Amino acid sequence: MNAIRYALCTSAAGYFALSAAPLLAQESTAELDTVTVQAEALSVVTEGTESYRTPLTSTATRLDLTPRETPQSVSTVTRAQMDDFKLDTINDALESTPGVTVERLETDRTYYSARGFELSNFQVDGLRVPMPYNNVHGDIDTAIYDRIEVVRGATGLMSGSGNPAATVNFIRKRPTLEPQASVSGTLGSWDQRRLDVDVSGPLDTEGRVRGRLVASGMQTDSYLDRLSRDRGLLYGVVEVDVTDSTQLTLGHTWQDNNTDGNMWGSLPLYDSAGNLTNYDRSTSSAPEWSYWDVETHRSFVELAQELNENWSLKGTVTHLDMISDTQLFYIYRTPDAASGQIDSDQLFLSKYDRHLEQWVVDLHAKGDIEALGRTHQLVVGTDWSESRNQQSSLYDAASQDLPPLDEWNGDYPTPSFGAPNFANDATIKERSFYSAAKLDLADRWTAVTGARLSWTDANGEQYGSSQDTNVDNELTPYAGLIYDVTDQASLYASYTEIFNPQTEIDRNGDFIDPIEGSSYEIGLKADVFEGRADAAFALFRTEQDNVAQPTGEKNGTQDIYEGADGISSEGFEATLAGELMPGWQASVGYTYLEIEDAEGEATNTYIPRHMVRATTSYRPAVMDQLQVGARVRWQDAIERERDFADGKTRQDAYALVDLMASYDFNDQLTGSLNLNNVTDEKYLTSLKWDQSFYGAPRHVMANITWRY
Repeated sequence: MNAIRYALCTSAAGYFALSAAPLLAQESTAELDTVTVQAEALSVVTEGTESYRTPLTSTATRLDLTPRETPQSVSTVTRAQMDDFKLDTINDALESTPGVTVERLETDRTYYSARGFELSNFQVDGLRVPMPYNNVHGDIDTAIYDRIEVVRGATGLMSGSGNPAATVNFIRKRPTLEPQASVSGTLGSWDQRRLDVDVSGPLDTEGRVRGRLVASGMQTDSYLDRLSRDRGLLYGVVEVDVTDSTQLTLGHTWQDNNTDGNMWGSLPLYDSAGNLTNYDRSTSSAPEWSYWDVETHRSFVELAQELNENWSLKGTVTHLDMISDTQLFYIYRTPDAASGQIDSDQLFLSKYDRHLEQWVVDLHAKGDIEALGRTHQLVVGTDWSESRNQQSSLYDAASQDLPPLDEWNGDYPTPSFGAPNFANDATIKERSFYSAAKLDLADRWTAVTGARLSWTDANGEQYGSSQDTNVDNELTPYAGLIYDVTDQASLYASYTEIFNPQTEIDRNGDFIDPIEGSSYEIGLKADVFEGRADAAFALFRTEQDNVAQPTGEKNGTQDIYEGADGISSEGFEATLAGELMPGWQASVGYTYLEIEDAEGEATNTYIPRHMVRATTSYRPAVMDQLQVGARVRWQDAIERERDFADGKTRQDAYALVDLMASYDFNDQLTGSLNLNNVTDEKYLTSLKWDQSFYGAPRHVMANITWRY
């Protein structure tokens, strides 16, 4: 059963189940009481608001703060932005986020960076998600999310270990008090077909049990030769008001990505003489038999208890099970300058399998306290996680040379592989205690402070490298100070940290202490346009210290390392998000960045130093059925040193412009049209590696949506 048919069948059952309860409820004339557990930032929804901002965020500290009360740079991609510009994957959404670079190194493996560092921290509904190798396999669909929040800089208070780049928090849709439903169909370039169904509402006559079902199916070919995708998604969640002060929530997400003709690595960017290859945009290094399939199951259980008017307690258990199954084809080095041919000894044929299983448990209490005649907000909690990563890589010898890629039709002898062995097996455990507080110091002074105490323990082996390490009593502080210059504007300063365990040993045979990541930030935030929008300007510096470096000595057969300064970045950001005038929504950000190594030399030059991210839409009052909008992504030139030839590979500055228009035929029916890469810009998706491929040319999507 293909993804679209599966979405239609599964959602139909959910639609009838959820729609039956409201019909029964209409027969009752009894007045019903609404049961709510104390609201928090995660309960704020952007769905149905058309807003490009969120009034509250808890990603940085788990405190319920406005963006102006959060002493770090914060951006949000709301449900309206995702719907307006058809940002159907997290890659699409993060490409619209100020200060974030999406490194599409391959068709089905993606890295991300912010503030000059690899992004290594994800959250789902505020709970950290361990992220081995700092990358994502396949496409993560956004249909189940209300919004995506991004806090830039070191975020160790809520994320534990990682890099001082940013934390991305994916906040799921939840059941609604009133019945609602939507069906959305999309057709697009390269035979793209997508169907989304979303049904939500009460499941009993009193509204104490509520449910939501989201189903999605997508099939598409590609501008890249031989590439096709088939993706299915199903998300179900039920909320139960057990008592007037107790709420139980259970949910599960299933997503299945099936990609044929995917690339492992990408295209050689130059030949053996150093000449640019400059392939057509459709050129692919994938044979016909390559594939990358990823099936993900994510379950969660939450129990929220209102303790009194000011305090609540919440416990959450989540479980992730992800299985990857692939057949891959990799080109090493460069094609011959004279013939364009690639020798067989430069080809790697592999079957890669992966099983990732994670458990995360969190328990925290949150509320207000009275002290010194003022009201303060406090959160205290503990969490624990276990992540087991099993990998298998099998290889077969290449049997023949490869013709020039721009003449190749993908025909290559199918390799033979045995059964996966999962010899690469490592487990990481992390537990911590954390606390954060918003302290009302004086009439215009507020402090946001916190700390996390962590223990990590890792064991196992990955590809011959020991993963054994442990960290005890690692203290991660958080400090922010906010001064309200006026009732609408605030100055702030913050210092935040994060740590990253290391497996290398020192002269005493002990593990090198963790890498220390720290961020310094000062800035100005303001509520503008009569409080309908948030504006911010930030100066920042981010550093990594105690990075293991080889000394050249050995302890028996083991290399000896010592801690040394790592890279640092500094720069500034300016952002604006919200309603600039009635009907005009916008989210705009500009980032300037400098990145240096320990010797003061420029490094990570594949990351742009100047970036603009902007999305905007307008609904004119004289014709409020119509909405028009644009999305712009601009970056300056990037480059990298070549691995197999002298010189550098360079991608010039470029801008990508997307346009959208939608029209409400009535209260239930809306049609929309999206035109992406309007100028048909040809650009490389990344220069993080010595290979890359070209981004999508101009393409179009047409959508029709019915809502109840």
